Amino acid sequence: MKIRNLTKKYDENVVVDSANFEIPQGKILSLIGPNGAGKSTVMGMISRLIARDAGIIDFDGKDISRWKDRELSKRLAILTQQNSIQMRLTVRELVAFGRFPYSGSHLNEEDQAIIDRSIKYMELEEMEHCFIDELSGGQRQRAYIAMVIAQDTDYVLLDEPTNNLDIYHASNMMKMVRKLCDELGKTVVLVLHEINYAAFYSDYICAFVGGKIEKIGTVNEVMTKENLYEIYNVDFEIMEIEGKPLSIYY
Repeated sequence: MKIRNLTKKYDENVVVDSANFEIPQGKILSLIGPNGAGKSTVMGMISRLIARDAGIIDFDGKDISRWKDRELSKRLAILTQQNSIQMRLTVRELVAFGRFPYSGSHLNEEDQAIIDRSIKYMELEEMEHCFIDELSGGQRQRAYIAMVIAQDTDYVLLDEPTNNLDIYHASNMMKMVRKLCDELGKTVVLVLHEINYAAFYSDYICAFVGGKIEKIGTVNEVMTKENLYEIYNVDFEIMEIEGKPLSIYY
């Protein structure tokens, strides 16, 4: 996927200013930056949840606006920050929504098998018949990820997947996101505030400041003391764990 001169304004306020980058296939790309930098807006425009004011989003050779909804939903899935379904659903019923682009409400044997695999992949077998509103925040987030897996798309977009999770559940969530890429071959785009999760679990990082791309590259290229100061205006020290640069700020 190639993004060229992507722009979004609200009145006279430019929230994304001519962003240019590519999403590498089969890798994890994290969008980082301070609050209001434009990360979630970019994600929303890529997924067509937010209308762009200018620019091109080239998805598999044609602009993403030319894709039919049903065909696009077989190729690209998004999980936003706010996930509230106004129905009392079990985990299995929620995950089954991922098959809607393929079979609608008429699930066949293949759909059921994919739902089974998705639930097992996210280790939700023991609670598949529990209602979503009975689950903890971490369990609920895993159920939504299982729904995305059941959608079986090439591209997975996750906006703050660790939001409101404690350290244990957030770490497990990032491990599962990494598995989506390494074991299932998905291309994953994340919006993250926790830069050490971005550094440890991503392949590439794109940093936004004031609606513009400040830095983009591999984890090692972006995660330097100098770059992080330019992005966040905070002093950092960098250490290395398992070959990954991790940061401490002060």
